[in-house]
Amino acid sequence: MVRAIRIHTPGGPEALTLDEVEVGQPGPGQIRLKQTAIGLNYIDVYHRTGLYPIAQLPAVIGMEAAGVAEAVGPGVEGLKAGDRVAYGGGPLGAYAEARLIDAAKVVKLPPAIDERIAAAIMLKGMTAHYLLRRVYAVKAGDTILVHAAAGGVGLILCQWAKALGATVIGTVGSKEKAEQARAHGCDHPILYREEDFAARVREITKGEGVPVVYDSVGKDTFFKSLDALRPFGVMALFGQSSGPVPPVDLAILAQKGSLYVTRPTLMTYVAQRPDLEWAARELFEVVGSGKAKIEINQTYPLAEAARAHRDLEARKTTGSTLLLP
Repeated sequence: MVRAIRIHTPGGPEALTLDEVEVGQPGPGQIRLKQTAIGLNYIDVYHRTGLYPIAQLPAVIGMEAAGVAEAVGPGVEGLKAGDRVAYGGGPLGAYAEARLIDAAKVVKLPPAIDERIAAAIMLKGMTAHYLLRRVYAVKAGDTILVHAAAGGVGLILCQWAKALGATVIGTVGSKEKAEQARAHGCDHPILYREEDFAARVREITKGEGVPVVYDSVGKDTFFKSLDALRPFGVMALFGQSSGPVPPVDLAILAQKGSLYVTRPTLMTYVAQRPDLEWAARELFEVVGSGKAKIEINQTYPLAEAARAHRDLEARKTTGSTLLLP
């Protein structure tokens, strides 16, 4: 038996319960993974509350972790017991001391990436990868807008975009977060509670607007974000920490300059093994080179996952947050 955090019914942080669960031996194509560090992400809140329904309860939540393979099932190639591996983007089940997982969902860690860093970057970093490299391919000379620039994804986005030669505008909720974003590649932090960020973007870009907005906030920022885009701009809505965006009349996209809107998910972008390997390889390269420095600013014991969720929802966290078994 191992300890795991499960939800039996959707709800607030109190719905997270510490349970003893059975983890058997790996079947064909699986490994048994002893997890040494677990990433905390806002999607975990969506699963806990039922915003993203889970088909079968009780369920262990969590989408991102790293650790050591304890055992390898039949038919697994390229992995052996003792290998350090990590995963991000699912399947659910990360909030546990150990688990079974398909070998096709994990990647081996290079020597330069330790397990805590891996648990802090797999979901957030591969999200940054598909946003910067696939949803809109950022290039030198671009000016982009990143919401929640001091968050886990935001700090990686800012640094990686800066390394690609972009000028980065970012929204943050406090002066402290503005300084943190600035120290991680954000050229123009905007205190969104004090300034009209769309107007400020227009000022910075001399009225042109930006080609892309990366928005994990949702309801509170979506419509203003459209005002910050230049014609043919891309609105990449990859989260909704402030709540879901209400129904949209698509005619607004024509009125504001033939805009594009996408609601991407990491699970789609790494569903194929070659895409997963590409994203992980480029992520490990940018982190290993020092172009993106990873800030693990909070750690909690796994048993205190509820406290971690409360702090995350209260916007008390910055950078990456880990649960430690």
